[in-house]
Amino acid sequence: MKTSTIEVAELVSTLSAVGVERQLGTLVGVHHADVNYVAGSATVHYDESKVTLEAIRKRVSDCGYHCRGELLPTHVCNTADHHAGAEGQAGHGEHRALATAGGSPSQDKADMMHDMGHAPGMSMQDMARDMRNRFLVALVFAIPVFLYSPMGEMFGDFPAPFGLDRKLFLFVAATGAIAYPGRPFLVAAWRSARNKVANMATLVVLSVGTGYIFSVGATFFYEGEVFYEASAVLLVFILLGHWLEMRARAGASDAIRALMDLAPPLATVVRGGAETKVPTSEVLTGEIVVIKPGDKIPVDGEVTEGSSQVDESMLTGESMPVKKVTGASVIGATINKSGSFRYKATKVGADTALAQIVKLVQEAQNSKAPGQLLADRASQWLVLAAIAIGLLTFSVWFWVLGETLLFALTLTITVFVIACPDALGLATPMAIMVGTGLGAMNGILFKNASALENATKLTVIVFDKTGTLTLGQPDVVEMVMAPGVSEAQLLATAAAVEKFSEHPLAHAILKRVGTAAVEIATNFTNIDGQGARATIGADSVLLGNRKLMQAENISLDALSSEAKRLESGGRTAVHVARAGKLIGLIAIADAVRPTSKATIAKLQERGVKVAMMTGDNQATADRIGKELGIDIVLAEVLPGQKAEKIKELQDQGNKVGMVGDGINDAPALTQADVGFAIGAGTDVAMESAQVVLMKSDPYDVVGAIELSRATLRKMHQNLWWAVAYNVIAFPVAAGIFYPFTLSPEIAALSMSGSSALVALNALMLKRTRLAGIKPARTGKASATTPPAVSRASA
Repeated sequence: MKTSTIEVAELVSTLSAVGVERQLGTLVGVHHADVNYVAGSATVHYDESKVTLEAIRKRVSDCGYHCRGELLPTHVCNTADHHAGAEGQAGHGEHRALATAGGSPSQDKADMMHDMGHAPGMSMQDMARDMRNRFLVALVFAIPVFLYSPMGEMFGDFPAPFGLDRKLFLFVAATGAIAYPGRPFLVAAWRSARNKVANMATLVVLSVGTGYIFSVGATFFYEGEVFYEASAVLLVFILLGHWLEMRARAGASDAIRALMDLAPPLATVVRGGAETKVPTSEVLTGEIVVIKPGDKIPVDGEVTEGSSQVDESMLTGESMPVKKVTGASVIGATINKSGSFRYKATKVGADTALAQIVKLVQEAQNSKAPGQLLADRASQWLVLAAIAIGLLTFSVWFWVLGETLLFALTLTITVFVIACPDALGLATPMAIMVGTGLGAMNGILFKNASALENATKLTVIVFDKTGTLTLGQPDVVEMVMAPGVSEAQLLATAAAVEKFSEHPLAHAILKRVGTAAVEIATNFTNIDGQGARATIGADSVLLGNRKLMQAENISLDALSSEAKRLESGGRTAVHVARAGKLIGLIAIADAVRPTSKATIAKLQERGVKVAMMTGDNQATADRIGKELGIDIVLAEVLPGQKAEKIKELQDQGNKVGMVGDGINDAPALTQADVGFAIGAGTDVAMESAQVVLMKSDPYDVVGAIELSRATLRKMHQNLWWAVAYNVIAFPVAAGIFYPFTLSPEIAALSMSGSSALVALNALMLKRTRLAGIKPARTGKASATTPPAVSRASA
């Protein structure tokens, strides 16, 4: 089963996406498709042996929606795109980050001749500008329509210009206000009819079209009042709302568009013994890439020569630069800060961490939370209900109550307009897009919308100890000195011996010493399983465990109780003896991560219990558990038992989250209600977890839960608003509170305002202050911070 995210441009309403989903679902080999109206893209899960990406692309085009192919980051695109991107910043800014999925030039040309009002291939910003232009055209023509209509008489009695009949002049002006500006809705309504879906465009065409056609009839074929001003002004308000909504949709796509454009268009590689600039898409696995100060790293690889500090904040959200030396891994799209180095490309094109992250974020944004599935179904029924209630309104007022045709028609059009389900359809996808995008910019990657929703329900979070709550490497945690010996003397003596050792415990001691002065040792001898011996000056120095001391007849009485205390707490006690006397103990243990304690405290503040799972003995586990304030300690757990322990907690009625490294903990991550994989982001497509924490920082669990709760809060606020709006709107529009009635123009304004309010409420999530989450920045993407805004097309 393969998953691809493709562009589906020119979606006019949420239910347009439903029509595309239905048509894609009819293709043999397509398991299912999620079409995101806000992003203008579709994530398709399909069997490559039964259907091709080109066939999927063609089906989208057959639905009546422009599709050029698979949405990919800039550095995965074809060579021509890269040259265009590299030659001019303006061109690169608007560059479409996608590949053509095998489409021939003639097919692309056919796409370009598509009959939609919007030009094919537009970005969301382009579509917003196009909708703005249509709004302005409609406004210019609607003003004279309004002034020369009966409603305009309050501003004065204007004679029709050029000696034209008033109705004929209104017909000409209203046609100008409706024909070009309203074309996208007419085409979208036709497409939805072909796809057997009624959507917002259907209601717009019914409302505007009914008034316009009735008025045309009254102008040329029969006597009656004309309705031009209602239709023209109605479309102005609809276009205004749609323009604002598209601007909001473009804002929701900021994060994914910024990610798309992170990698540099060109890379410097060594070919034929010379440094050569090539498009990033042409870098081959195994090639040597040259990086100078200030360069962006084009693809993933391993340093072979030189060293530097690299800013990885673009992908991980971590602000501190990371030191890179020979053998270290580097990630594409990160920025080299100081030195120069060369590295071997290990992952290129779609295999890079950036491409994997983009794929992950796209799939998360296009996936649907349970609440959204319900809203989508409700939106479909709402359109049908609007049509039914509109016809019923006309029947009751005109035939039963005997009101005028104009009055009955006005209320019918008001019902059609006010019931547009855009607010309901936008409620969840806008919040999900902003939430997952904000997460990606902070190094927290949600793999689907369900994970975003389920993270809010967790009652217990289980942390794997090693490498998650702890650093996974030995560290000096305590020192005990004999009387008359200082800490500096003890460390200087131990470090003098350990300089010759490759043992992990030796590295821990040398790390603690740092740049402090150490003594000079000679005659170093390693004693297997016990420690080491060396000479400092005239003194013999021993460094090792209890067995070594006993074998060398060193008295342990002075510090025996301290040694037992340290060892009972699960620490390794390194004994240091000099000139035949024990001078101190150095306790070494797997060091706790600096943010672990704060993570646990924050989670407990929010009513979430914290459990620690480890294979260590109970004493060691209890010591760390007590140090960190953990609620539940699960000790002596074998790797194969981790999933069972998660299930036991679930059987007690808990919603359980599991935080692990994504490899050893795979069964437990899968068993948990939400699995958090903690890793450096070099392999972000871990199948076992639903959330990937790229910074390897446990505090990001707090950030993920805070973001999930804030996103769900926005979803609920939007859904409640959308439902309340429609519950109130229907009876008011139908004239139940007569003599209080709404005009179609006011209905259009309230409908547009409702959609805009939902979109803006979702965008406010970007500015919400949340623990563990940095709010999105505005303005141009900087070189040192995760960008919130980029003009790269998505």
